[in-house]
Amino acid sequence: MTRAEGQKMKIAVLALQGAFLEHEQMLCRLGADTFEIRKAEDWEKPKDGLIIPGGESTTQAKLLRELGLMEPVREAIIGGLPVWGTCAGLILLADHVVNGVPSGSLGTMSIDVCRNAYGRQSGSFFTTGTIEGIGDGIPMTFIRAPYISRVRGNARILAECGGHIVAAIQDHQFVTSFHPELNDDPRVHAYFLRLARRH
Repeated sequence: MTRAEGQKMKIAVLALQGAFLEHEQMLCRLGADTFEIRKAEDWEKPKDGLIIPGGESTTQAKLLRELGLMEPVREAIIGGLPVWGTCAGLILLADHVVNGVPSGSLGTMSIDVCRNAYGRQSGSFFTTGTIEGIGDGIPMTFIRAPYISRVRGNARILAECGGHIVAAIQDHQFVTSFHPELNDDPRVHAYFLRLARRH
């Protein structure tokens, strides 16, 4: 589904676990409508895009399976639904996890991902960086973050930090290792809304 330029975007936010509320607040600031996906019936509502938030990827994958949402979400993404995965969401979208932990995931994006690649909670940190197509000085909050070790096919690198890939895009799929929703800069969310509108 696409929206005409003057119409509000409607973005679904997976709200099973993790930092979903902060995404909703940022999208509302930008004039988009949001609704939460908590059960299979929620998935039937019309939507222009989906955000899979940070949190615990194993827990989110387990809940997606138990609620009967894994396959419908996967099929919608393969069918062209714009999606943005942050941190745990990135892991769920990756089709390969390189450090031996099976993703049990959606597996729709041609990227190799290392989980908890920066270490545990003590390895969390903040920096700023440049994201292609968005700009410079983007706040980047990393919390037990993964990084992308390789992109394949038509996946493309958008940002790196410390020599690691931390943002990528593949057609209508967008991922970030960090948490833009935890800062006050709306540019990454605005980028996703533009991506969703295009697709």
